[in-house]
Amino acid sequence: MELLLNPFRGTGLDHPALVDIPRPAEDPSGVLALLSRCPEAGETPMVSAPDLAHAAGVGALWVKDERGRMGLGSFKALGAAHVIAREAQQGLARGRTYVTASAGNHGLSVAAGARAFGATARVYIARTVPESFEATLRAQGADVRREGADYEASMAAAARAAEEEGLELLSDSSWPGYVTRPHVLMEGYLALMAEAAQQLPEAPTHVFLQAGVGGLAGAAAAFVRAHWGAGPKICVVEPDYAPALAGSIAAGAPVAAEGPVSIMGRLDCKEPSLIALKGLAQDADGFLTITEAEAAQGAARAAGAGLASTPSGAAGIAGLLALAGQGAVLDLGPASRVLVILSEMAEAPA
Repeated sequence: MELLLNPFRGTGLDHPALVDIPRPAEDPSGVLALLSRCPEAGETPMVSAPDLAHAAGVGALWVKDERGRMGLGSFKALGAAHVIAREAQQGLARGRTYVTASAGNHGLSVAAGARAFGATARVYIARTVPESFEATLRAQGADVRREGADYEASMAAAARAAEEEGLELLSDSSWPGYVTRPHVLMEGYLALMAEAAQQLPEAPTHVFLQAGVGGLAGAAAAFVRAHWGAGPKICVVEPDYAPALAGSIAAGAPVAAEGPVSIMGRLDCKEPSLIALKGLAQDADGFLTITEAEAAQGAARAAGAGLASTPSGAAGIAGLLALAGQGAVLDLGPASRVLVILSEMAEAPA
């Protein structure tokens, strides 16, 4: 475990690569209005976890449980499907082919959204992705193709297909020249934070947010600042095998991380989304990288508390537990009220 306090908190990262990159959206009203017309869009529960709170040395731990989101088992249901729904409102989705790469649940959201609105989905996955996930994607109607040894290689394949075949690229990351769809995608995640704000008995003092490319963390942090202001401490949790955001903050510039494959498969992304990086550089108080052992232990502790998930889905809990006994780091202590997101179900495909 290693914690990096954010030197750019409140000011943001001034770097040429981020000048034309938008900050994450912070107003959930648009996505909530759209979801109100979706019969599958019931809210997910907020759960108190007193045993885990005691283990972490904090006063309260609240868990936003996304395992049942829209029957897809993950917060990702709010992302890519939201993009396709918005384009369907404009009469643009039907007949299109949306192409993406996926290391996990993003591909399911693309496939489900495409099926719902008369489009088709092509999903590139790496050779390391389990066959069970390929089968699940195909069951959602996706055209699944394997390409490359890792997520970055399959993402490159998706981008080539979009350019060469005229397909609609729908990535959950962003880079120079590609920001519109990922910005709308991240906006979808505001729905779960709006629900959380209504469900919590009082404002949290701390929010722990797991990150891969950073879409969920960036959107959630933007909401926290807009809704609760500067008070809550926001901690971003990443695998130490893939510190894309922490590494970029440390370098003061967007950088690619290096490392082996992590058991936190959905967080094993070596390059940050620039939208997320821009937002988190201003909004986050700390960037925490956790080891494989800490991730596995955190997932096991969560399961023991009745909150079974994957090492990716329980990474926020794992990060909080990893900080236990570290003194008053980030002002954590017995009076702290911590919000985390359990982002996927235990049997979510890898």
